[in-house]
Amino acid sequence: MRIAILIPVSPFEPLETVSKSVERLKKLDLKGFEVKIVYVVDKKNPNDERVDFLKKAGVDVLVRNSNRGKRAGAINDGIEFLKDFNPKYLVIFDVDSNPSVDFVKNCVYALENDEKAYLASTRRYVYNPINLPSKTVWLEYHLINFLLKRTKFKQFNGLIGVVRFDLISKYRLNEEAVAEDADFATRMHCLGYRALLVEGKLFEQAPMSWKDIFNQRCRWYYGGLQLWRYFKDVLKTKNWGFITSWISSLTLTYVVSLFLPLLPLGLPYMIHKIGFKEASKGFVGLLIHVTVLQTASIYSIVKFLIGKRVEWKPVERFEQIS
Repeated sequence: MRIAILIPVSPFEPLETVSKSVERLKKLDLKGFEVKIVYVVDKKNPNDERVDFLKKAGVDVLVRNSNRGKRAGAINDGIEFLKDFNPKYLVIFDVDSNPSVDFVKNCVYALENDEKAYLASTRRYVYNPINLPSKTVWLEYHLINFLLKRTKFKQFNGLIGVVRFDLISKYRLNEEAVAEDADFATRMHCLGYRALLVEGKLFEQAPMSWKDIFNQRCRWYYGGLQLWRYFKDVLKTKNWGFITSWISSLTLTYVVSLFLPLLPLGLPYMIHKIGFKEASKGFVGLLIHVTVLQTASIYSIVKFLIGKRVEWKPVERFEQIS
């Protein structure tokens, strides 16, 4: 079976992060597959050392001299690049993704046994909980994992997972969408497909500053507002589990401050799991986190209403932890 692994690399990603990405991919269990690994690199200068490194690492490199469509554009160009190879499945990772060794095999097995699934992925975890902002996102991911198991609208950030190549090749990513992953997920669900949560783990970096979290969530919130264009298509599915989950994700997350009174209820659980000292820090972090998210939500709504897009801004990386 042919599979392709695609990793978009923005101009802002440091060489150290790219190097660790290659290192991690080499650990994957890919026995039984014919594999092509492609890094789509948006060049940061004419002598981009990341391109030279990747070529020496023995992977395919698609170099883009512009960042048209940003991440969505890079993935679409990668899909075009892979047409001759014609894989059955496309594995999409971010450059900071650290998947468990069985990630690909588990996802492929799940898709082979469910013809109505367009994507399979696993729970997400943070591998750099080194300060209060990143530790708070670490706590948030535990909630997200809890909800992923129960929601009928499974939206895996970045489409990180294994996707049917024929579907993503046909429908492509919307390069005008700020949240191209949620846009594609919505369109696939409207067509009657679903996403699968399978066994395995995927670790990724959390933003390490409140500023980076604010900028990241502004983009997510703005992208969510753009999804309302599909409201009629969502209703036409008559899949009320999906409809309810979709609407909830595009409403409740925008009024996150309403859940502030519930935070103390989670304190005993956090104390039980991580101890009183860390739980106390986590509780303070969650209070700040909710404030940051609510501010980002309001900011994005205002930007959307006045017709101005939010700016994409790079997130600081931390590479000491493997």
